[in-house]
Amino acid sequence: MLTYHAFEASKTKAILTLLQGCNTLKRLRKIHAHVITNGLQHHPSISNKLLNFCAVSVSGSLPYAQVLFHHHIPNPQTQDWNSMIRGFSQSPSPLQAISFYNHMLSSSSASDSPPDTFSFSFVLKACERVRAESKCREVHGVVVRCGYDKDVVVCTNLMKTYAGNGSVDNARRVFDEMSERDLVCWNSMISCYSQAGLYHEALNMFSRMRSENVGLDGFTLVGLLSSCAHLGALNTGVTMHELAREKGYLGSVFVGNALIDMYAKCGDLDGALCVFERMRKRDAFTWNSMIVGYGVHGRGGEAIYFFEKMMMAGVQPNSITFLGLLCGCSHQGLVEKGVDYFHMMNSKFNIKPGIKHYGCLVDLFGRAGKLEKALHVIGTSRAEDDPVLWRTLLSSCKIHKNVEIGEVALKNLIRLGSSNAGDYVLLATIYFRAKDADGVSRMRKLIKNQGVRTTPGWSWIEVVDQVHKFVVDDKSHPDTEEIYRKLEVVVQRAALHGYLQEESLIRASEFTSTDTNCSGASGSCHSEKLAIAFGLARTREGTCLRIVKNLRVCRDCHSFTKSVSQAFNREIIVRDRVRFHHFKGGLCSCKDYW
Repeated sequence: MLTYHAFEASKTKAILTLLQGCNTLKRLRKIHAHVITNGLQHHPSISNKLLNFCAVSVSGSLPYAQVLFHHHIPNPQTQDWNSMIRGFSQSPSPLQAISFYNHMLSSSSASDSPPDTFSFSFVLKACERVRAESKCREVHGVVVRCGYDKDVVVCTNLMKTYAGNGSVDNARRVFDEMSERDLVCWNSMISCYSQAGLYHEALNMFSRMRSENVGLDGFTLVGLLSSCAHLGALNTGVTMHELAREKGYLGSVFVGNALIDMYAKCGDLDGALCVFERMRKRDAFTWNSMIVGYGVHGRGGEAIYFFEKMMMAGVQPNSITFLGLLCGCSHQGLVEKGVDYFHMMNSKFNIKPGIKHYGCLVDLFGRAGKLEKALHVIGTSRAEDDPVLWRTLLSSCKIHKNVEIGEVALKNLIRLGSSNAGDYVLLATIYFRAKDADGVSRMRKLIKNQGVRTTPGWSWIEVVDQVHKFVVDDKSHPDTEEIYRKLEVVVQRAALHGYLQEESLIRASEFTSTDTNCSGASGSCHSEKLAIAFGLARTREGTCLRIVKNLRVCRDCHSFTKSVSQAFNREIIVRDRVRFHHFKGGLCSCKDYW
């Protein structure tokens, strides 16, 4: 005959087995009722299992978890606190996670339930989500006092939280102070740099990994390929591709997607296509990378072809798919197709257009000269107060020399408090082409009187696996004298092939910064000119030059690059803020329509 304790142990085991297989809240409530009727609601293992399901499971309920925590667990242990902190850290109310962490530290039983690796990791996740850097520093202090500053998992989460709050320097400090690091830690540091836009530092981290004989995995490759894509560092990206092949990671759909994205963003669509065709498994991101890649390169026909193949493969499109399609249609002037795809989003796939989709539609009509329709799209959209739409319209007005709608666009940018120097220069250009000297003069005064700031322009070029950065009139490069001497020669040879420098409408001295996307002092050297001169000086004849810019290419630099491509028989690929320009033989893939 079973003793009382044996009987109780048997019931406990049976309930724990039921909880192990529980997958719905309805079933959990029944088990909970069974627990109460058997007087086992205060049993530590059972109460913790109940709490963990309610707080952490997708089928759980945080309000139910709070009831359990406050009314059925008189002396919460560390794992009980961790369940609540974890649950709220991934909920829509991450501040509650921080609140539970605070109560954990201040509770009367704090000495019996101290924070552990999981407590710190979960509360740091909450700090990252609510961007609470001061709380992150406070948690860091507790981590040190509790002796967890040597814990790789906690330190890795500290790095992520600091970086997520914009403090990459603190993340790096934590990394450097670690006595031991695992691969996850190295990958996290690369990710921290990449997400902060510090792509050079991310690649430098990989160099350090190699010098310290640290291995790599698929996550390392994805992080590094992302940095190569943003920098336009094709040579480094090709090295990563070779590493992926050597280490056997080409079968990973994530690595394959990152490779396609890298090749497309570095201007090598043939390389992207080669990776795509060799992939055994493909997901929506794979197809989107090809569609968006062809779209931003202005090859709308190919983007549509891949969309149709995507449909035949039975892959469901998403909002990114249609951004790629709309972008491709816009750059290739496929207005009717673009409008069809815009309406298809909602009617066929139940995808609501976002601000970026409306921006593409405005651009589609604007580039095609249908400025009234573009204006109507803005007026009837839910994004009428988004400056991107008005700026897109203003750019289209410059292409088609439309003063009236250009003025409407700028007035709305001023109304929204979002106007910048580039906007005033755009309208000044429209006035200039309309021979409206008063309009040009008004723009000059607005820039001068309002102290309008500009976005500093820069260009990157990769030469021999190293990315070099230039700004307007740059004198910081160690080979400055050689670059400027080369530029003089390049300008002279470009002039023999039709290049004539355009005079600036607005002098650089009238800006509070020294560069915009479409102006500069007469005789000034825009960043891409310096990058081209450096590339020509340091690469073999026939080598393709690849340049990445943070602003749109101005008319003068566009004309210059066309002539240089013919004079030196070079293909020059420029990725600006909006699209790719492939210059070859004195022509550009945009057909002078950007």
